[in-house]
Amino acid sequence: MSGPVHGTWEPAPATRWEDAFLSGNGRHGVMMFGNPNVDRVVVNHHTLVRPNGAEHARPPALAAELPLLQDRLLAGDTTAAERFTDGRELQWVQPFHPAFEIRLRYPGDQEPGGHRREVDFTTGIVTAHHGGRHSEVFVSRADDVIAHRVTGPGLIADITLEHQLPGAPHDLAVGHSAVLTPEGALLTLRVRHPGSDRAYTGITLAVLTGGGIRTSLPGIRIEGARSLLLLTRVRRHTGELDALTEARELRALLPEGIDEDPYDRLLARHIALHRPAYRRVGLDLDADESERALSGSELLRRPKSTALLERLFAAGRYHLLSASGMLPPRLTGLWTGDWNTAWSGAFTTDANLNLQTASAAAAALPEVTEAHAALVQGQLEHWRDNARAIFGTRGVVAPAHTDGESGHIYHFSREFPLQLWTAGADWLLKPLVDHDETRGERDPRTAAALAEVACFYEDFLTRTDDDGHLVVVPSYSPENRPANAGWGTLNAAMNLSAARHALLTAAQYHPDTPEADRWRALAGRLAPHRINEDGALAEWAWPGLRDSYDHRHLSHLYGVWPLDEITPYDTPELATAAHRALKLRGAENDSAHGHLHHALIAARLRDGERVDHALDEVLGGDFFHASLMSAHYPNRDVYNADAAHTLPAVLIETLVQSTPDRLVLLPAPPGRCPRGRLRGIRTRFGAEVDLTWAPGGARAVLKPTRTVRVQLRTSPGDGDAQPLHLVAGEDHVLTLGSW
Repeated sequence: MSGPVHGTWEPAPATRWEDAFLSGNGRHGVMMFGNPNVDRVVVNHHTLVRPNGAEHARPPALAAELPLLQDRLLAGDTTAAERFTDGRELQWVQPFHPAFEIRLRYPGDQEPGGHRREVDFTTGIVTAHHGGRHSEVFVSRADDVIAHRVTGPGLIADITLEHQLPGAPHDLAVGHSAVLTPEGALLTLRVRHPGSDRAYTGITLAVLTGGGIRTSLPGIRIEGARSLLLLTRVRRHTGELDALTEARELRALLPEGIDEDPYDRLLARHIALHRPAYRRVGLDLDADESERALSGSELLRRPKSTALLERLFAAGRYHLLSASGMLPPRLTGLWTGDWNTAWSGAFTTDANLNLQTASAAAAALPEVTEAHAALVQGQLEHWRDNARAIFGTRGVVAPAHTDGESGHIYHFSREFPLQLWTAGADWLLKPLVDHDETRGERDPRTAAALAEVACFYEDFLTRTDDDGHLVVVPSYSPENRPANAGWGTLNAAMNLSAARHALLTAAQYHPDTPEADRWRALAGRLAPHRINEDGALAEWAWPGLRDSYDHRHLSHLYGVWPLDEITPYDTPELATAAHRALKLRGAENDSAHGHLHHALIAARLRDGERVDHALDEVLGGDFFHASLMSAHYPNRDVYNADAAHTLPAVLIETLVQSTPDRLVLLPAPPGRCPRGRLRGIRTRFGAEVDLTWAPGGARAVLKPTRTVRVQLRTSPGDGDAQPLHLVAGEDHVLTLGSW
C-alpha cells in the first residue's frame, strides 16, 4: 500500500443505520448495513419530504408595519422587533424522510466465515462479504438507478421492500406487489401520506442468474441462484404512478447481448462520471502506512493521526459529491434511516449549507456548485414573495430554512426571528460568485440574481444614523442576540457585510450601467464595522449594544470568511479586531459546525493554533460514526453532515487561499500536518495549484488557464506581497523557504 486510502472498511457488521456505508448520485442515496443473516439497504431520495402543512405556508404580510418597527428600534426600543410578527406558531419545514429498506433475509444460520464491509470512494461501491457471499451496491450517476448485486453459491434469500423504518407514521397507506417477469420479478411498494394526495413508489426489478424464483408476499424468494441483480428507483408523485412504464425503463437498462453483464455495464457508465470528479483533488499527509491500513473505527480512536485526516478528507469529498445533484446536501446529506430527522433534515441556510459546500470551488467540485445553484434558481420567485410581503420591496430575500421545495419564509419565532434576516441571499450567492471567478466566466443566472439582491437593498436601506450612514434596521445576527437587547435589532455585522458585498458584486456583474453607479454609491454609505470596548469586532455595529460571546454561530465574522472584506493584508486593524472576537467566542453547545466555522475563520486570520484546537475538538470529541459520516454534537449525538462535508474545506483553507488578485500559500498549516502534498486546488484567478510542503520548505506548481497578475503571500514573516505574473498554459513553479 502506498499513499492515502480512497475508501474505508470495517471488520464487523453495522448494527446501527448511522454506521451504514453510503452511496449516492445527488438524487438517490443508499445506506448499506445489516448482519450475516440480513442485508439491509435503506433507500433515500432528495424529493422525499413529509407533508406537514408547510407546503402551503406563506411569508407573513408585515410590510405595512415595517416603518413603525424601524422608528421604534431607532428610538431605542430594544424589544420592538418581538412584536413584528403575524402571531403564528413556529412552523417547521417539511421533514426529510427515508423511502424504504431493501431487505434480503438469508434463511437459517449462515455458514461461518469472516465478515468485512467496505466502501470505495473512487467508484461509490459499497460491499459486504460474508463467507462465500458477496453483496455490493452503488447509485449510478449516469442512469439514476440503484444497482445491487449479490453473488455466491446456491443463494437462498427472501427479498422485500420494507417501509416500516424507525419513526414511520402508523397511518401511512401502503401497498405491496410482487409479480414474476422473464428476467425474474418486479417488486413495487406504494406509500401515501395520510390526508394528502402525495405518495411515493419504489420499483425494484430483480434479475436472476441460475436457480429459481417465486412470489412470497409481500416480496419474493430465490433459491439456488448464482447471482441476483436488483435495480431500484423511487418516484414521488400525486395520484397513481404507472409502474409498468417504470418497469420498462428499468428493463431498458439491461443489455441486449447475453454475454454482457448488466451490472458491469451500468457500473462502467457510472464510474466514467464519478471517478474523474472524485479524483480531481487529493491530499497526502505522508501518514504512517500501518495506520493507513486500519479500519475507519480504529482510526477514529487515534484523533491525532494524520492517516485519519487523510481519510476524513477523502470521505468528506466523496460524501459531498454523492449528496449533491438535483439539490445540494441537507443537514443529513442525502441520507437518513429515521423518519424523525433532527431540524426536519432541512437545508439550513444561515450557516450549515454554506459550510458544507465551502470546498466546492477550490476542491474542483462544480457538481456541488451546480446543485447549489439549482436550489437557488428554483426558489427565486418565493424569495421575491418574501421581499414584498415582509419588507415591501422589490428584489429577493432568502429564508434561513427550506425543505428544498418552498423558499418562503415561514419558519420563525420570537427567539429565532428569522423573518428579519436580510443577509441570506448574498450568503447563498457567494459560492456561485466564487465558482464564476474560478472558471473565469460569469453565469447570467447569478448576474440576474445579484441584481435582484441589489434592488432589495435599494428599497430597504432608507434609514440613516446621526452621522448620515445607512442603517440596516431591523437586523438579526443568526442565531444570537445582544446581551442587553432583544433578538431583532440594528446593524448586525453580518447584515452590513452582506449588503456591501451584494451591492458591490452586483455592480461588478453589471458594469457601465446607471444601476452599477447607484449600487456602488449605496454601498459606500453603509455604516462601518464597530470595534467594541474589548477590542473585538462587534457583532452589532450600533452604540450601546453589548456582545454575547458564548455562541456556536460566528455570523459577525462573515466579512473574514467567506468574504474578503476583512483581511490581514488590506484591513489589518479590522483583522486584529476580528481575531480578538474569535478568541473571545465560546463554543456554546459544542456543535460541530461551530468548531469548523471557527477553524475556517482562524485560517483566514493566519492562526494555525486555533485551527489545531478546533480540529482537536472535532476529532477528539467522538463526532464521527464508523461510516465516517458525522454527528452534530459530541459522542455521535444527532446524525448530521456538517463536520464530514466541511472538514475538507478547513484543510484546504489552511494550505491554499485565493482571491481574484491574490494567492496565499500555507497561511495556517495545522501543527499535526508538518509535511504533505495537496494537488488539484483551483484558485479564483484561474490557476490550478499543486502544493508540496515540509519543514525545510515548500514547492508550488501553478497551472494557469488565463493570463493574470496577482500578489503572492506566504508565511507571515515574509513581509510585503510579491508580484506574480502568470501566463495561460505555462506552468509556474514557486519554491518557498521554511515556513
